[in-house]
Amino acid sequence: MINIFVVLPKIEDAKGIRGVLMKNGFQVTAVCATGAQVLNQIQDLNDGIVICGYKMTDMIYSELHDCLPQGFDMLLLASQSVVNEQRCDDVMCLSMPLKVHDLINTVEMMSQTITRRHRKARMNPRQRGPEEEALIKEAKELLMNRNHVSESEAHRYIQKSSMDSGTNMVETAQMILCMMK
Repeated sequence: MINIFVVLPKIEDAKGIRGVLMKNGFQVTAVCATGAQVLNQIQDLNDGIVICGYKMTDMIYSELHDCLPQGFDMLLLASQSVVNEQRCDDVMCLSMPLKVHDLINTVEMMSQTITRRHRKARMNPRQRGPEEEALIKEAKELLMNRNHVSESEAHRYIQKSSMDSGTNMVETAQMILCMMK
């Protein structure tokens, strides 16, 4: 589920946008009237979409955009003149008056982009730190010395044990070191 936040100075307008989105199958996480409220709401989240107007009661959209954590995308709802002057390259814009069809299509596209980022991040293996590499190396050396196997055979053993047990290679290396020392 994609976290969607609607931030408009008039809470009734924000609730109206939420209603349109929910009618079209989107789950809206929160409706806010100020930038500070949305920043407070997103503290513990990794990603999402912030739909906002040009000016909230406490900040303008560019200030809010600068405060958003990485992983959050912004959709600016503003007049055509503001949209034309918009300076942030990574802010999506829709001009007012808003067409429901445009809003739904844009939010759908932004949701798909976030989903693709999730998939891409899952496909890229996490890089191990030097401590983790040292643990795996130590476990391989122990296996090589105790079982008289090559480095590639020791690596394959740790890899297979890791897959069989459902743990990552670092945890498997730790288990080998604990059991064999």
